[in-house]
Amino acid sequence: MKRSTQVIHAGTERDPYGSVTTPVSRSGTSGFASVDEAGLFASEPDLYGYTRLGNPANAALERRMAALEGAGDCVVTASGIGAISTVMWTFLKPGDHLLADTALHGDTHALFAHALTRFGIEVDGVDFNDVDRVRDALKANTAIVYFGSPCNPTLKVNDIAALSALAHTHHPHVRVVVDNTFATPYLQNPLALGANLVVHSTTKYLGGHGDGVGGCICGTKADVARLRFDGIGHATGAAMAPDTAYLVLRGIATLSVRMERHCDNAAKLARYLAGSPHVARVHYPGLAADPGHAVAVTQMRAPGGMVALELAGSFEQAKAFVNGLKLIRIAVSPGGVESLIEHPASMTHAHARLAPDERPAAGIAPTLVRVSVGIEDVDDLIGDFDQAFRAMGD
Repeated sequence: MKRSTQVIHAGTERDPYGSVTTPVSRSGTSGFASVDEAGLFASEPDLYGYTRLGNPANAALERRMAALEGAGDCVVTASGIGAISTVMWTFLKPGDHLLADTALHGDTHALFAHALTRFGIEVDGVDFNDVDRVRDALKANTAIVYFGSPCNPTLKVNDIAALSALAHTHHPHVRVVVDNTFATPYLQNPLALGANLVVHSTTKYLGGHGDGVGGCICGTKADVARLRFDGIGHATGAAMAPDTAYLVLRGIATLSVRMERHCDNAAKLARYLAGSPHVARVHYPGLAADPGHAVAVTQMRAPGGMVALELAGSFEQAKAFVNGLKLIRIAVSPGGVESLIEHPASMTHAHARLAPDERPAAGIAPTLVRVSVGIEDVDDLIGDFDQAFRAMGD
């Protein structure tokens, strides 16, 4: 089945009442035929008893995501950070070591640096583009190796196959966890490249319309069973609401057409920005000059719909530029049909998440701006940049 067909039909089961779309079951609990049956539901994902552990709408989304990622199974969560934290609380214990890339989402950095360390988990961060540093940072107690690609917000590209092979050569039981949110399974499949688990914020491109906060984790059946029952069931409780599952399923149905337009618009915007005197640097894997371009063309089907740029100017000028845009909205959650922009140093990676002295290692320059390129007419987007640049020059 082709990817553009999978996003619509993968994992679909015929509804007994003939509904073409997945019905939403809003019941928090389900009845059982007997006490013996009730005793099974806490360990059987296909037997629904309590929505924290499973629901028909959630299961439909899980089947689709497992098919799209080429996974044995999937479990959906209440948010992207809920997915990441569920992985950590399921597979880490006091004394374990987590090795992570320095280029992380602000909340992910906060989880690793400020939460996990309070429970006896050792956390180190290095630049995953430097394979020698990654090799040197692996330890006997390393349990998880975590990174994204492309990274948020710098769009740094990590070599998933090389890093997975390195981690598994160090120890076959190390779990390699990849955040695939920015690429989506339409453009990239980390499990096929050697990763053990894939996490997503379904709030972004998968839902695609900014109206349902959620996440998911894809992996083997055995790992997902642990994540569902030990992680969500007993540790985080980060279960997705059935109505959210419905919204994400509806969004995934148009993923192929949306991602094609996102990618096309992003490529055109990146080329425009690369020629602007107001821009010091453009981060976009589709540009031949981008440091991640060579790896991106080997592991991604297209470079994606995110563009980052460093403005030629000061921290305050970067803020003024963002404030000067009229069509493109200032907002932090990307991946929707509308174009959004944010200034990481004063928003997603500000003091509460990443201290000023920590930002350089994470690639957070004072003038870095992240653009989630929507599916509008790209000429209108370029026109908005033009007027904001002119205003900044004035």
